Amino acid sequence: MEHEINMLNSISVTQMKYLTKIEQLEQLSEQERIRLKKVAETFSFRSNDYYLSLINWDDPDDPIRTIIIPHSHELEKWGRLDPSDEESYTIIPGLEHKYHSTALLLISNVCEGICRYCFRKRVFIDSQRTYLRDTAAAMQYITEHKEITNVLLTGGDPLVLKTSKLDNIIRQLREIEHVQVIRIGTKMPAFNPYRITEDPALLEMISNYTTEQKKIYIMTHFVHPRELTDVAIKSVNLLQKAGALLANQTPLIRGVNSNPEVLAELLGKLSFIGAVPYYIFQCRPAIGNKAYSVPIEKGYEIVEQAKSQVSGLAKRARYTMSHTTGKIEILGKTKEFVYFKYHRAADDQDSGRFLVFKSNPDAYWFDDYDEVVHDYPMNQPYRAYGPE
Repeated sequence: MEHEINMLNSISVTQMKYLTKIEQLEQLSEQERIRLKKVAETFSFRSNDYYLSLINWDDPDDPIRTIIIPHSHELEKWGRLDPSDEESYTIIPGLEHKYHSTALLLISNVCEGICRYCFRKRVFIDSQRTYLRDTAAAMQYITEHKEITNVLLTGGDPLVLKTSKLDNIIRQLREIEHVQVIRIGTKMPAFNPYRITEDPALLEMISNYTTEQKKIYIMTHFVHPRELTDVAIKSVNLLQKAGALLANQTPLIRGVNSNPEVLAELLGKLSFIGAVPYYIFQCRPAIGNKAYSVPIEKGYEIVEQAKSQVSGLAKRARYTMSHTTGKIEILGKTKEFVYFKYHRAADDQDSGRFLVFKSNPDAYWFDDYDEVVHDYPMNQPYRAYGPE
């Protein structure tokens, strides 16, 4: 296996082999391929031979395998297709405006690989309703809304697009004076770092549009230490040299990084290479995601145990839920209570709002808590519920 990984770590992007059918996975038995084909017919499968080379196929619980290979438990009835209700914040297909200063553009309906725990499965099921096709209309909307200082490019994965197409979008955004920050959300450094290392035009583009006062941020998506191969780290370094600022977002995924030692190793290595730990997300209750999710209170314990093993530079990530109403940070817990705060609310009046709920060890999402003890809005008089 080590020889296979070393060989693929020197592969050319033009030689990359893509797999979109379960039948192409020769490492699986015929019975496994037959069983998992039904899953892939419901939730798309896609990967490449570089990323598959990171799997230890002798281990059925291998974390990289868990990330990318379909599993029959995905057909368990649980969750929703749009767990954060992104559609309610959609202005036109592919343009969302949930937070006052931030617009989100879904500019791609393809990923280099499809994570099994993806919260945007709807993009791969009905892409015509979700990703951006009318770029001119999106730019007009952003131009007219001067409160928008941040634009996040996502999808799908923006780096699946040709550099020329990506350049066209970023150029138009840079022509809008009030847009200061452009963020590119991508898992490409993990899935296919050669997309970055072998495309000098991409690096030149980033350099061209990163200025002293207007930065491009690359929001990476490393979820396990084994994804941080030599070539992946090289891609990170090249992006940094081009002038991009990097921050990493990882969901907490059962069987991938739900071990505190593994999560600590990931956070530490990310701090070493300068891909700053930014968010640790609670796995969203998307359809098929039950087996990848960890209950919130157990997740809090895992995150805190991991943070206790790393330096302050590595423990800056906030443990957060991307809820319908905003980003809700899980601040702490006791035997009886759980403490939440709106880190960023869709309604600005709720930003900073502090809530205390009765403990519910079986809760996977904010909506699973129903016994509020205290609700302390930042911009309203203090209110208390229940006994003091």
